[in-house]
Amino acid sequence: IETARRTRQTFSLGVRYGIAIGACDFDVSVALVGAMKPHTPKPMAALTKVDDIRRLVQTMREYKGSLVVRTALWFSLYTLARPGEVRHAEWNEIDLENATWDIPSEKMKRRKPHVVPLCRQAVELLKALKEKTGRGRYVFPSAHSPNGAKPMSSNAIRSAIRRMGFSNEEMTAHGFRSLGSTRLNEMGFRPDVIEAALAHTLGGVRGIYNRSEYIEERREMMEKWAMWVCEMG
Repeated sequence: IETARRTRQTFSLGVRYGIAIGACDFDVSVALVGAMKPHTPKPMAALTKVDDIRRLVQTMREYKGSLVVRTALWFSLYTLARPGEVRHAEWNEIDLENATWDIPSEKMKRRKPHVVPLCRQAVELLKALKEKTGRGRYVFPSAHSPNGAKPMSSNAIRSAIRRMGFSNEEMTAHGFRSLGSTRLNEMGFRPDVIEAALAHTLGGVRGIYNRSEYIEERREMMEKWAMWVCEMG
C-alpha cells in the first residue's frame, strides 16, 4: 500500500511538470486518490522491557561484526539518533574535545540543526574508531569504500541486529530511539528534555525555545543513560 501511494505521488509530480511545460493535458492519477487504501503507519519494533534490553546489551557485547558496525550499534544506543543521522555522521561534525556532535539542518528530518551531547562512552568509542576511519569523510564508512567517501549501507545495522538473533518484529535500527525514550521516561527525566534529545518538534509555546537551552540537562541525562546501559551488560 505504501509503495503504491508513493508511486502515484511520483507519477503525479512528473505529470504536473508535464502540464506546466505543455506536454500533458491532465493528471490521470488524481482519480486513484480516493480509490487507494489508506496507509496506516506501524510503530518501529523495539525492545522496551528491562530484561529484553539486558539481553540486547549483552548480545551486542558478544557480537563479532566489523569494528565500524559494532561501533555504530553502540553509538546508536548511546545517542538515540536516527539511523540515517548515524550513517551519515561526518568527522567534521564531531568535536571530541567538547563531546558534541553538530548535525547540520540538511541531514535532519525537521530540517533544523541539532546538537547531540556525547556521553563518555560514545567519545571513547569514537576515539578508537578514528584510528581506522578518521582520514575519511564519514565516521561509519561503507566496507566497499576504502577511502571513507561513502557512508555504510542502510542495511548494515539492521543486518547486524538480525545476525544477533533479533527478528524484525522484535528490534529495528530505529528501535534504539523507542527503547531509549521509553526507559528515559520511566527513569523520571523531563519529557521536554527527552523530546529535545530525540530532535522531536515540540508544539505550542514550548516549541519556540531553542533545543540548545536544554543542552546541559541533556548532557547529564545522556551520561546517566549510558551508565544505566552499562549496568545492563
